[in-house]
Amino acid sequence: MSDGIFVGTTASGERETLTLKRANRHGLIAGATGTGKTVTLQGIVEGFSAVGVPVFVADVKGDLSGLAMAGSPTAPIHATLAARAAEIGDGDWHYADNPVVFWDLYGEQGHPIRTTVSEMGPLMLARLMNLTDVQEGVLTVAFKLADDEGLLLLDMEDLQALLAHVAGRASELQARYGNITKASVGTIQRQLLQLESQGGALFFGEPALDIHDMLTLDDQGRGAVNILAADKLMAAPKLYSTFLLWLLSELFETLPEVGDPEKPKLVFFFDEAHLLFDDAPPALLDKIEQVVRLIRSKGVGVYFVTQNPIDIPEDVAGQLGNRVQHALRAFTPRDQKAIRAAAETFRAGDVNVVTAITELKVGEALVSLLQADGAPSPVARTLIKAPASRVGPLTPKERALLRSLSPLDGKYETAIDRESAAEVLAAKAGDSAAAASKAKLEAETAKAQAEAAKALARQEALDERSRLAAQREADRAAAAQARAEERARVAAAREAAKPTLTEKMIQSASRAAASSIGRQVAGQLGSQLVRGILGGLFKR
Repeated sequence: MSDGIFVGTTASGERETLTLKRANRHGLIAGATGTGKTVTLQGIVEGFSAVGVPVFVADVKGDLSGLAMAGSPTAPIHATLAARAAEIGDGDWHYADNPVVFWDLYGEQGHPIRTTVSEMGPLMLARLMNLTDVQEGVLTVAFKLADDEGLLLLDMEDLQALLAHVAGRASELQARYGNITKASVGTIQRQLLQLESQGGALFFGEPALDIHDMLTLDDQGRGAVNILAADKLMAAPKLYSTFLLWLLSELFETLPEVGDPEKPKLVFFFDEAHLLFDDAPPALLDKIEQVVRLIRSKGVGVYFVTQNPIDIPEDVAGQLGNRVQHALRAFTPRDQKAIRAAAETFRAGDVNVVTAITELKVGEALVSLLQADGAPSPVARTLIKAPASRVGPLTPKERALLRSLSPLDGKYETAIDRESAAEVLAAKAGDSAAAASKAKLEAETAKAQAEAAKALARQEALDERSRLAAQREADRAAAAQARAEERARVAAAREAAKPTLTEKMIQSASRAAASSIGRQVAGQLGSQLVRGILGGLFKR
């Protein structure tokens, strides 16, 4: 096995070789559009794969899919490639394919890539949704609550359900986790909806990516070339950069410490690298720098591919030992600053870097690579080697055929939805709703029974009043009847006591006779009385 990867030949005929033992010290491929960055990247990827080093590369324009097919003598570019091989004395150059595995977050042009919400973590999600510090704090509280209560966060539905649950328990959780405002929760929910509209929901779920599926070798001992279809993903730059940072973090957490191996375990090419750093908060930049600095000990090399070297923060750029600088154009003050910055990163040599950067031809670059002793080689103008695979994209039919022949075909294509936070919280809510419904039903039943008892009591009272009224009416009727009967009896008695006509005649005769006798007696008594009185008077 070779101990290095042939990159190109200098003007003096010296071969520029990327030392495998120093390949995990990271690198930079920079240059203006159209200066040959993609071809340089393609050739270096081929070199790593050939010596048994797996590679991951984001294919932003679709051009890198050609790595899967050998170049062709009938291709229009063949004459240029053959001429370059002859010019640099590359006698081993010949067309060859590479063992490519296609990946796609959307599952359209390759195997789907998924991860769980828990594996992504609150820091990267906050970056992905552009949250404020306060909102990130609320998101962190949600993750902590999920850990404390054993809730699995697998997909976006789980996170949305958890946030709704947190909002509902905000007052209860405040003393334990700190202030949780419903406004912050609402903002996060809206950002999740926006992320979902960009296709982010496809990224979260199961089966989650097994990082070891990217570290495979084919039957010839060549490293797998993992190509991420990123042309559509570029429309969601935050999702693109966050995904790649997550992938680096997964590699860091999964792979064991190996120090400086004879060759890397994996080489990671980050195309359009400025997207990782644009508008990144300090905490995220610290995370990136930490991962880049420490992942070297895991045997992983990270190579940033960008148009302008000043796109890379200084703390990160200081970690990049292997450099390939294509031409830059000094049209603006920013361009001039980039040229000076690029020149300062190279080891001093015979080349005037500031001048040479603007004079480089297409397919030519300033190269400085780490040597076996770890020191950077003097900068040299270098003609980059011609790639052996197809220069340009595959057709959709070719891509579909290669995908169907992949050893991973069928492993990630079907999503799995097992019980997680959304289902658990829904069940709890259902139980609570059922208990509340039962309690409500029992309360309503008790109330109905009480109302029925009251109604019965009212009816009984009414019935009693009606009975008493009827009794009083009956008593009054009976009394009236008795009075009527008494009056009738008295009347009858009176009627019975009245004399008959004969009796009346006798009574009348008797009264007349009595009256006559009375008058006679009275007359006699009167006469006697008068006489008595007068006689008495005379006697005196």
